[in-house]
Amino acid sequence: MDVDAAVASQIRNIETTYGQPVGHWFAVIDASGLTKHNEVVAMLKGDHGLAHGAAHRLSLLARQRNEAATARPADPADVLYAGAKAALRPLHDALLAEIRSAGVFDIAPKKGYLSLRRRKQFAMIQPSAGRIDLGLILPAGEAVTGRLESAATFNRLFTHRVRITAATDLDDELRGWLATAYALAG
Repeated sequence: MDVDAAVASQIRNIETTYGQPVGHWFAVIDASGLTKHNEVVAMLKGDHGLAHGAAHRLSLLARQRNEAATARPADPADVLYAGAKAALRPLHDALLAEIRSAGVFDIAPKKGYLSLRRRKQFAMIQPSAGRIDLGLILPAGEAVTGRLESAATFNRLFTHRVRITAATDLDDELRGWLATAYALAG
């Protein structure tokens, strides 16, 4: 019998013996406010009459559940692409993959957008109605073109904005602007 099967068997035995599902015992443990393994085991044995093995397993399972819940922070983009903007999420993921190819950076969630930073901020990603606005910090002399707009009326923290509406917008020209902004922030 493998370890997973043995644990599953032990859980079934605990539920049968004590007449409560594991979720009930998790609620008991949570309500106790105890977090140390030995304290949880002692409480389950003393207050609820569980055998040592059952109390030990429930304490371990509760701890694993808590660690799993806190192990991976939520993706900050999930909030930005909820509801009506959900259709833009694949485009966001493709854009972020392009930006990641430039190198390592931090993502700082803000209200309504994601700030991308190295030593300094170099870009931001903001979903809008039917598009993603990419704010960039480029050299002051970078010419404004049809695609590369001034960010003066968009967000004064950035010098330029690119409106991205389709995967075809993630081209060599955009990669060049991203590389420049990334390099300047380093």
